[in-house]
Amino acid sequence: MRTLINWTVGAACATVMVTGFSALPGAAQDVKGDRRELRQDTREIRQDRRDIRQDTREIRGDRQEIAKDTQEIRQDRKDLEASRQQLRDAYKSGDPGAIKAARESFHKNRGELRSDLKDRRQDVQELNRDRQERRADVRELRRDKHERREDGRELHRDAGARRAK
Repeated sequence: MRTLINWTVGAACATVMVTGFSALPGAAQDVKGDRRELRQDTREIRQDRRDIRQDTREIRGDRQEIAKDTQEIRQDRKDLEASRQQLRDAYKSGDPGAIKAARESFHKNRGELRSDLKDRRQDVQELNRDRQERRADVRELRRDKHERREDGRELHRDAGARRAK
């Protein structure tokens, strides 16, 4: 009877041990998982690079718009100063028609200057927002590269450990 119990207990222990070892992931499964993570990290890095390139293009476009707006503002200021001089000259002449025309020209030029200044402010805000997004993308790219390096090291360690067994 004792022998039967010993055999039964031994068989049960062996079954538990075999079941336990087979449930644990093997070294090959760890390596496969690490490779998948490494590929995913590589895809994320590529996407981050695309995002950075897109942000860089947007920043260039914003800078060009700001430069164009700045030129328009300079021209509007020159036109505004010319309108002021025309208004002064019209007041000196005393002609009501000339005064009215000079006032309309002055108000029109002043309105154009204000709208160009408003456009420029908005372009500057967009530029700053695009720069912030680009900085965030660069930080994310660096983090992903670091994680990828770590995953690569872990993959090499796992592969070395697997070969050693």
